[in-house]
Amino acid sequence: MTQEAKFTIEVEKLTKRYGDLLAVNDISFNVRGGEVFALLGPNGAGKTTAVEIIDTIRRPTSGKVVLLGMDVTKKKHDIVPRIGVLPQGFSSFDRITVRETLQFYSRLFRRLNTDIDGLIELVKLKEKTHEQYQNLSGGLKQRLGIAIALVNDPEVVFLDEPTTGLDPRARREVWEVLLGLKKKGKTVFLTTHYMEEAELLADTVAIISKGKIIARGSPGELIESNVNYLVLTLQSVDGKTLEILRKMGFEPVLDNH
Repeated sequence: MTQEAKFTIEVEKLTKRYGDLLAVNDISFNVRGGEVFALLGPNGAGKTTAVEIIDTIRRPTSGKVVLLGMDVTKKKHDIVPRIGVLPQGFSSFDRITVRETLQFYSRLFRRLNTDIDGLIELVKLKEKTHEQYQNLSGGLKQRLGIAIALVNDPEVVFLDEPTTGLDPRARREVWEVLLGLKKKGKTVFLTTHYMEEAELLADTVAIISKGKIIARGSPGELIESNVNYLVLTLQSVDGKTLEILRKMGFEPVLDNH
């Protein structure tokens, strides 16, 4: 990226509060056009809240976000047709096929000239073209979700935890799709709690913890700066285990914030 490259996303002193919970705490950063930007952090760190403000789903408590040159709180209707979003926990209609799903969303976006075959090829679902959504594996569903996010040929693509819950093989297959987007020069905003995912895909990584950006740079710069980042994801934990983890320096966070 050249220094003169235009900022596609500008975030300034962004804050979001839910009662006493400060989910996003005065964060600022910029994303250049054509780069893959990863917001990296554990569950509960504020990633989803931040991305949902930036892609116009939520309103901030304070601060400012400019996306494609427009204030997200004032120009939502102008912004939405120009972006693609894969939310966390994406799902679609069980009984329609991969092709029918993409045809439905292309009509929804009034993009009747969408290259459905090209999208299916891009996300490597050619052999599943006529498979119903309900019969797809988790990884295949996520790849279809990425294709849906691309139906309107967006200038910016937002992907919230696109590989969470997938097995290692399915995760790698999704990574291959995302690397394809990177080669096409799409601006991609990715949230993840996998350091290896951010390292593989992103040009720039910002690490968020407890709603604050604690480090930012290229993957190589962050590794060289010895930023310590380790996440343990547990489905359930008893009080004794939690006490031991605290003594080891881990800070517990709640999921889905």
